[in-house]
Amino acid sequence: MTVSRPQPKSGILDIAAYVPGKSTAKGAKVHKLSSNESPIGASQKAIEAYQAAAHALELYPDGSATLLRGAIASRFGLKSENIVCGAGSDELLQLIAHAYLGPGDEAIYSQYGFLVYPIAIQSNGATAVVAPEKDYLADVDAILGLVTAKTKIVFLANPNNPTGRYLPFSEVKRLHAGLPAHVLLVLDAAYAEYVRRNDYEAGIELVATSDNVVMTRTYSKIFGLAALRLGWAYCPAHVADVLNRVRGPFNISAPAIAAGIAAIADTEFVERAVAHNEQWLPWVAGQLTTLGLEVTPSVGNFVLTHFPARAAHNAHAADAFLLEYGFVVRRMDAYGLPNALRITIGSEEANRGLVACLKTFLS
Repeated sequence: MTVSRPQPKSGILDIAAYVPGKSTAKGAKVHKLSSNESPIGASQKAIEAYQAAAHALELYPDGSATLLRGAIASRFGLKSENIVCGAGSDELLQLIAHAYLGPGDEAIYSQYGFLVYPIAIQSNGATAVVAPEKDYLADVDAILGLVTAKTKIVFLANPNNPTGRYLPFSEVKRLHAGLPAHVLLVLDAAYAEYVRRNDYEAGIELVATSDNVVMTRTYSKIFGLAALRLGWAYCPAHVADVLNRVRGPFNISAPAIAAGIAAIADTEFVERAVAHNEQWLPWVAGQLTTLGLEVTPSVGNFVLTHFPARAAHNAHAADAFLLEYGFVVRRMDAYGLPNALRITIGSEEANRGLVACLKTFLS
């Protein structure tokens, strides 16, 4: 057969492309509540550091992100040599899949896990295996029941996006204990800073005491630096060595490095962001429940909201109605949840306006 144009690797065209949350809507003012971004902006110290870095844009950044890794290590009491930085935690998840997966391999993620996981798995020729969840929560027994000799990675978002639920550390440890030594457990802790529960642990302890656990984190959420694409992974030394071999030599920009160093040190800003979320997350969830909607309990900065099945008031109709008034939320069709919307906790104005708008829609 004659091939008329270059062809991608087998399986690439079977991948469902990741579709980000919408950014635009009608209305005099747009409230973007679709991407779990910071409702209070970024640290002023991070902004100033970013602006200062603009005076040396002709220079390559430090390819090892030495000062940034040192700042992260100091903040969390880690070994800087075990930290790998990337262009968002998305890049790190892709690098892990690239380094440890290939044709014939399998990787497991939970039913409503982050959609970047199957993309990373399939783009490396491996098979994505989906573990069913219970009540929108990852099921340790279901995951372990799917592990085979072909399994190389288990991806676990904890807390999970888009459900907002989390596994207590005892369950994460049980999951890890049940995995063979050759399986890498990747703990995606993008929303860890929002969790204030005594039974939660982001993954630092497991990484420090194991050879097959990696924890990824991001600057895109609580730090408000989504535009800069900055994340980091804490790894066993041998995994860090592998990731440093396959990542780009200058995968993080100098302004992002500068902003990241300032942001990680601005603990006052982080506490302010946590306080805002702790005030408005329960308020939004409570108001939506009062309106008769089902809300999945969340420890993130968003709520998964379930709408009635009837056409006039279903999730698609609600999304269209909200867009008319400038409220941009996230449809969940790609996750197999066509009757749900994920709503980011926004500013006071956005939160109150959203609830008022939905009250009108449902009346």
